[in-house]
Amino acid sequence: MFRSKVFSLGPLLLLLITCIIAWQMLGSEKIAPDIMLKTITGKQISLASLKGKPIIVTFWATDCPSCVKEIPLFIELYEQFHQQGLKIIAVSMTYNPPNLVVKMAKNYRIPYEVVLDPQSRIAKAFGNVSIIPQTFFISKHGQIVLEQLGLFDIKKLTQLIKKNL
Repeated sequence: MFRSKVFSLGPLLLLLITCIIAWQMLGSEKIAPDIMLKTITGKQISLASLKGKPIIVTFWATDCPSCVKEIPLFIELYEQFHQQGLKIIAVSMTYNPPNLVVKMAKNYRIPYEVVLDPQSRIAKAFGNVSIIPQTFFISKHGQIVLEQLGLFDIKKLTQLIKKNL
């Protein structure tokens, strides 16, 4: 009889432990990776040196229609919030030819930082990004508070930016 009560408590105990772990994971935000980035203009940026400012990191490619569709929206956010401290960094996927990245940045007059990731070092640091577009919002405290796969919601992103200026 004692044995049957222990076995019946097993699944309940397992469920309780699972719920506690899930609750803790949902409540904790990831710290942004401390990596060095090199822009297409040769500028070196340490992501950690930008702590205290809100940062958008977006992974994209020149042959991704959704990524290209987002460029004007990122330009709009940059123009609206850059003077107040917002940083935007667009990371080109490994397979994207550098000459096409530079050409698109010039054609679209992208005012924010554009970075190449030839060895996938940055994509790996952000959790092995492989599907694009993928956007991360890093709070002024250096925490990743949003991971968006696919087209981002400009209203939601605008709210996060305002909250972190």
